[in-house]
Order: sequence, then structure tokens, then C-alpha cells
Amino acid sequence: MRRASTLLTGFVIVAIVSAVIWRWTHDDAIAVEVYTVSTGEVLSTVANTRAGTVKACQRARLSPNASGQVTALNVSEGSLVKAGDVLMELWHRDLEAQLRLSREQASSAEQRAAASCVRAETAQRDAKRGEDLKKRNFISDEQYDQRISEADATASACRAERLTAAAARAQTEVIQTAIDRTILTAPFDGIIAEVNAEVGEFMTPSPTGIATLPAIDLINDSCLYVSAPIDEVDAPQVSLEQEVIITLDAFRGKRFAGKVRRVAPYVLDLEKQARTVEVEAEFINEQETRQLLIGYSADLEVVLERKDSVLRIPTSALLDENGVYRIRNDETLEKVAITPGLSSWSFVEVIDGLAKGDRIVNNPARKLLAVDTPVTDKASQADDDA
Repeated sequence: MRRASTLLTGFVIVAIVSAVIWRWTHDDAIAVEVYTVSTGEVLSTVANTRAGTVKACQRARLSPNASGQVTALNVSEGSLVKAGDVLMELWHRDLEAQLRLSREQASSAEQRAAASCVRAETAQRDAKRGEDLKKRNFISDEQYDQRISEADATASACRAERLTAAAARAQTEVIQTAIDRTILTAPFDGIIAEVNAEVGEFMTPSPTGIATLPAIDLINDSCLYVSAPIDEVDAPQVSLEQEVIITLDAFRGKRFAGKVRRVAPYVLDLEKQARTVEVEAEFINEQETRQLLIGYSADLEVVLERKDSVLRIPTSALLDENGVYRIRNDETLEKVAITPGLSSWSFVEVIDGLAKGDRIVNNPARKLLAVDTPVTDKASQADDDA
């Protein structure tokens, strides 16, 4: 019994000493983010210099072309409309009255033209008969000349009345055009994003050179694209149809497939900003865009080159002069040089210097790190604390 008690006491003492030693040695170890070298995809890309914006392929900020009081507002924000739908009307009863008067005048002019042309046809037939009578000496030269003159005069009167009727119809079209300027219609199918008008308000067109709020903002959100600035130095590497990776702040970790749809043919030079070229990229999968909103901030990565299943490490793990901290089996650091290949903001291809399965320190921007420094995996330490 005494022997068993002595053994138990010994085991307890050994356990306590081991725990103290383990704790003392691990207190000196620095917690780092560990990355295990593996294979994967590496891209060479160029990215935008400032945040881009999700835009609609079709967007119209609409306002009436005439001044007047709003008498009808047929939509509200969020309304779905079809091309040709009437969105808003201004007061135009005076123009409608003018239109009715003009139509009556045009109708009257057409009737006068018809009557005049009937007389001209009759005079033409009478002149034809006069020619036959003249050949048989049944009428004098004077009578024949009178018939010819009457035919010519009535024919001219017919042409004049027809021109008067045409002018009356044109005047009707002028008044109808003036009415159309007071009616705002949808130029394409879409959704109403914004309405800046109320029934009873008086609206006037925007003065030249002065931007004002549109009466109605119409968006076709079935087609979206991203517009973003690329540094002028990188712009020559970008061309139409190139693969693009689109990321949005609102969807962290998600990458949208796209392709270049436009490269601006000029360099944008804004005061106190780098010179850039505007690049537009469209989404390839339209299903993914249904959850997106116009105006989201977005970033573009134009893919210049792609390599699959190559040895790679995070770009953040790379030290100056192409070195990395590798973790030895005894959990201490050694510094090794690598030969990098293709690189991007995320990953660097490793041509030589590391092997698959090696453990390295990721994001090693700490002054405490050095060769032979003992380290511990930050993730493992967090699990132990939990």
C-alpha cells in the first residue's frame, strides 16, 4: 500500500515538472500564422487603381422636354415598365385644343382640294372635247383657247389646294409633336429607380450646362457591368474579351467571372490623381447578377496569364530578396531562398526552394521573427485556449 502511494506521488511530481517545462518553453514560442505549401492556381493579373462601380447596360435619367405642371404620374419607385409606357404627363389641354382645330382645318383643306381637283378633271375633259370640235370647225379658236386656259387654271388650283391640305396636315403634326414633348415615355423595359416629381409640381427642362435631378431614373437591371480605372502603365496589356475576375465588397470571398467589354480610347487625367484608363467588364453568368444592386463598389482583375496545379505560396509570406521563413521539425525558424515564378496579389508560384508539405510563416511582418526563433501555430494555440 505504501509502495503504491509512493509511485502515485512520483507520477504526480513528474507530471507537474513536465507541465512547468512545457509551459515555460511554449511561453517563449511566438504564435504565427502557418501555411502548408501546396499546389494550386496562380494568376498574373492587373487590377484597378480605385474602386469601380456596378452599372446597368441601359440607364436613362429622364425629364420632359417642355415646361409645365405635372398632371399625371403613372409610376413610383420600384415600378416595372415596358418600352413605350407613359410615365408622366404635363398639362397640355391648350395644345389638345389646337390639335383639334388643326385637324378640322386640315380636313377642310382636303375637301377643298378634292373639289378643286374634280373641277380640274372636268375642265380637262372639256378641253379634250374642244379639241375634237375645233378639228371639225364647230367652235372658234377663241372658244378653244378658253377651254384650254380653263383646264390649265383649274389644274393649277388643284395643285395649290393639295399643297394647302399638306401644309394643314404638317401643322397638325407640329402640334402633336408639342404634345409628345409633354408626355414622358419609357425608352426601354426596366425598373423605376428614382422619382423626383409630384403631381401638381411645375417642371422645367435643365438649363444648358447645369445638371439637375432627373424627373424619373429608369434602369434596365437585366444587364450589368463594372466600370473601373486601370493605371495607364497597365492599360496596354488589357484588350477586349480578356478574362476578368470581379470581386465586390458586398460579397466577400465570392469571385464573379467576367470579360473585358470596353477599353477607353483615351487616358483620364484628373487633378491630384494618377492617370488612368477606364475599363469595363461584363458578367458572364447573368444568373449571378440578379442579386446585385446598381452602384455596388467592385474591383477588377484582368487575367494576363494563368497556371494550374503549380506549387504556390501566399504573396504575403514572401520576404525581401525572395525569402521565406520555413518551420523546422523542432518548431524553430529557418530562412530559405526561393525562385519565384508567376505571381499575383494572392499567390506566388514557387519554382525552386520549397517542397509540397513544407510549413512556412505567412505574413511574417514581425520584428521578433528571426532564424532559430521558436514558433507555434496561431490556429492551434487558439484551439488550445478554447
